[in-house]
Formats: sequence, structure tokens, C-alpha cells
Amino acid sequence: MRLQDRVAVVTGGGNGLGAAMCRAFATEGARVAVTDLQPEAAEQVAAEIRAAGGQAAAWGMDVTDRPAVEGAAASIAARWGPVDLWVNNAGISRVIPFQECTDDLWDLILRINLKGTFIGCQVALAQMLPLRRGVILNMSSQSGKAGNSQYAAYCASKFGIIGLTQSLAMEFAREGIRVNALCPGVVFTALWDAQHVRDYARKRNMPPEAVQPYLEGKNPMGRLCLPEDVAQTAVFLASGDAAYITGQAINISGGSLMH
Repeated sequence: MRLQDRVAVVTGGGNGLGAAMCRAFATEGARVAVTDLQPEAAEQVAAEIRAAGGQAAAWGMDVTDRPAVEGAAASIAARWGPVDLWVNNAGISRVIPFQECTDDLWDLILRINLKGTFIGCQVALAQMLPLRRGVILNMSSQSGKAGNSQYAAYCASKFGIIGLTQSLAMEFAREGIRVNALCPGVVFTALWDAQHVRDYARKRNMPPEAVQPYLEGKNPMGRLCLPEDVAQTAVFLASGDAAYITGQAINISGGSLMH
């Protein structure tokens, strides 16, 4: 098992990509802290992992609330020991014309996606630095490398995450800590179903049921990214197999983005 006895924290672990990563880490032997703004969702994922023979527990946590993040991290360390792997996955997105994006919406997206990642990195590093080891994975996006219309706030936050990732990778490489970013393409998770399909359909002037076939048709592989695609990439980057990889923003997009 590539992550045997590692202590892994995943924010936004109650569904979608976060839940897939939690399950994959547990399968590889990690003790998984499933954290989420919705404690019930986090507990459901943790219970599924335990039922399958893995080690997991749930914590309710708002990634924008520093005392809450610090408190959860202290509780996790008290239970299992210092954190070895921290995944900043929690995030939100909106498809909205730029001129309709309000100050409040801009601030919300940047606060959760970028500031939440900033707080998570600082809290994780506080546990990793004394031991001179650890891995941080930050969830960016293909929208963190190439801008897209009606995604201004989301793109700004995800570009920022890549810059943050590169900066931390440079600063802490000689402390034994690796920091990388994941850049998935479109993944049809509950987040996409709830927040994007209708807005994207309006943007492209198509019925909602046409959105997925349209996006699949644009992809060189002819399919969209699956949560498992992201989870297995995260396992690789978290493991010793990726010991010489840091500061990278890894595309998981089926060839739709190649830079």
C-alpha cells in the first residue's frame, strides 16, 4: 500500500472529487480525515470507508474559518498523529457573465477557493515543518491555466492557487515538503449538476441535457474526467513514486489542455 499509516486530510471530502480521494487514500492504507462544511456528508463518506475496512473519521469544518481549521487539525493530530498529506479540495464555482458578477459573489469565490487554500496550507505546514516531511495537494483546474468566458472569479481563484502552489514548493522543498496542484477538466459531480449545467446551457444557448454530450464531443478522448481519474492522480502525487515532483500543476483533462 502506497500510503500505509499516513494521516491524510481532505477538505470538501463529503462528496464529488473529495470523497473519491478519501476513498482512494484509504484503499492505499491512509488514515483519512474527511472534512466538510456539512458534517453529515463527511460522516457518510467516513462510514463507507470504515465499512470497507479502511480507517476514516469525519470533521465538520469551514475552510474560511481559521480557528475552525486549526481546531480540526489539532483534533486530527491528537487522534492519529501529525498530518502527512493535506488536500485543499473545497471550492465553489459559478457561471455568470462578468458584468453581472457582484462584489459579494467575487469575494465569496475568492474567499473559499483561494483564501481557504491559503489557510489550509499554513495549518498543514505548521504540522509538517517540525517533522520535515509532508505533501500538500491544492485543487486548481484547467480553468487555472486557460481563462474562459463567464468564469472570471473562478479562473482568478484557480490561477491564484497555481501561483500559491509554485511559491510554496520553492520555499519548502528543502524542508522535505512537496506541494503540487491538480488541474482537472470538467467532472460531472453533484457540484456541476447543482451549479453549472443550467447556467452553462444558457451560456451556450442549448438545452441542459445537451451539455454533457457537447463537452464530451470537444474532448480528444471523447469522455469527461471522472472523480477516480483525479483520485488516482492524487494517490500518485502523495506517494513516494512522486518523490521528485513538486511545484507542478498536473492536467487531468483527457488532452483538452496540454500546457
